[in-house]
Amino acid sequence: MYKFALLGCGRISKNHIEALAKLKEEGKAELVACCDLVREKANTVASQTGCVPYYDYASMLNDGKFDVVSICTPSGLHPNHVTMAAHAGKHVLSEKPAGTSLKSVDAAIEACDKAHVYYLVVKQNRFNKTIQLLRKALEANRFGQIYMITSNVFWTRPQDYYNQAKWRGTWDFDGGCLSNQAAHYVDMVQWMGGSVEKVSAFSSTLARRIEAEDTIVVNIKFRSGALGSINVTTLTYPKNLEGSITILGENGTVRIGGVAMNKIETWQFADNDPMDEAINEVNTNPKSVYGSGHFDYYGHVMDVLDGKAYPIVTGREARKTVEIIEAAYKKTM
Repeated sequence: MYKFALLGCGRISKNHIEALAKLKEEGKAELVACCDLVREKANTVASQTGCVPYYDYASMLNDGKFDVVSICTPSGLHPNHVTMAAHAGKHVLSEKPAGTSLKSVDAAIEACDKAHVYYLVVKQNRFNKTIQLLRKALEANRFGQIYMITSNVFWTRPQDYYNQAKWRGTWDFDGGCLSNQAAHYVDMVQWMGGSVEKVSAFSSTLARRIEAEDTIVVNIKFRSGALGSINVTTLTYPKNLEGSITILGENGTVRIGGVAMNKIETWQFADNDPMDEAINEVNTNPKSVYGSGHFDYYGHVMDVLDGKAYPIVTGREARKTVEIIEAAYKKTM
């Protein structure tokens, strides 16, 4: 049974705690330590799970008996926390994005390489059943030549959301809606479209009192010649509306929508294939825009640790998302 520690006991940590609880029931993994600068948060998680609470990350790394650190801190802190874990000889599972700058992410990758530890980044939407089916169709070359890939993230985050923590919406620790809310969608577009040649963008801060943007449009040209776009806002009225990806190709058109790429809305190909029978079976109704892929992702992590699978999203793979985000921000400044 692999032993995990949790760094950061805020909003997203719940998904990690629930996934680890299920894995404990299966005898595969256990949460043995948690850490947060806010003692109340760490104590709450400890009382719920029976793990040992810490209030200082270095102390947890020095004293804790665990194999992997799951990092759920503000985005800008991810690389440094990854590096500290690597120096302590711990494997790392970091929430998205890998960081807010390529320089810091590269330093974290180098630290993990030198320490010979795994550096894994959470991209749970890759494990959505809808996305798995889309990827299967792509790898089977059912689209033929890809012409265009678009993604829309039309969500809402009121000012109260940003006021809950001073780091939210700041350039150093969070970035705007592209870096925070849409990081998974940037990953999805580049995963489906391949290497990126050019990036351009327009952004605005229209209604939220934050440093970074609350609305952005990103245009992409892939090396294949295909074009892409990512449209993001946290100003959608009155609630989250859409988290989608659409692929237009020579021989196929697919749109996966819902609020978290959880529903196949269009699935049309020139040919027929047995996989088409699954399009109504893969739709889900997740409780939140985070989707329901954290447990599946943790299952993948178990296989990686056991040597049964090659890691799908390493630090290097996650770096591609940060590269696109950083390029987009440079174009808007």
